[in-house]
Amino acid sequence: MRRCMEESEMKSSPTLSRKSSCLFTNRIPKENRLVNVAEEVIRDKDVDRIKLAVERLSDSEELIADCSKPYTLPTICGKHKDLKSITPQTLTDLFSGEYNQFYTDYTIIDCRYPYEYNGGHIQGAVNIYTKQCIDVLLQRSEKDRPQILIFHCEFSSQRAPTLLRHLRAQDRMLNSQNYPRLYYPEVYILNGGYKAFYEHNQDFCNPSSYVPMLHEDYTSELHHIRTVTKSQTEREKTRGKGKTMSRFVRF
Repeated sequence: MRRCMEESEMKSSPTLSRKSSCLFTNRIPKENRLVNVAEEVIRDKDVDRIKLAVERLSDSEELIADCSKPYTLPTICGKHKDLKSITPQTLTDLFSGEYNQFYTDYTIIDCRYPYEYNGGHIQGAVNIYTKQCIDVLLQRSEKDRPQILIFHCEFSSQRAPTLLRHLRAQDRMLNSQNYPRLYYPEVYILNGGYKAFYEHNQDFCNPSSYVPMLHEDYTSELHHIRTVTKSQTEREKTRGKGKTMSRFVRF
């Protein structure tokens, strides 16, 4: 009986409870306690770093997505409010050396289908029209990455914005432990797409022609590409079931 009463008093006594807790803490090796403290400090620093980055991006729309500097090219308010748009004239100025004092290292991503690209494209543009090719772009070594990417499709309405957003989402995921670091922090979309640029300045188109996506001569090619793309998308959805991707405050 006495033993039961003593045990009850120990449990109900705050002083004894605290002493018991301290005794339990003291059983943890000192090295482990130091590691736990260090991990908490690192987590706190990560949170502070992310908060600071989000605040900087929120305060200034003119900073590129890793907060390192302002955008190089002048932008306009285009159709897609979450993307930075440039005009055909700005791209022409870039070709003409207007921005050489800032950068010469840029790549134009033509997101149209191969028959459209072969029928006429902006000089120097590379044809990338699948998410798989965008993923390959993200695997390039740092020295092989252009500092500026400019996306477009026929009208820059759907295909180019979709692939640009995929690039940014994957880029954020790959650098999730170092937010806001990115492999490609400065990306633009060409307002109006190839059609607008072709009408503005054919001198920088090679060859100097324009094949619409819905051209009657390429109906079978279009059907084949859409079938393959749909199949790839369905496989990706199947593989991605049950997986979650980190969400970020700022695109």
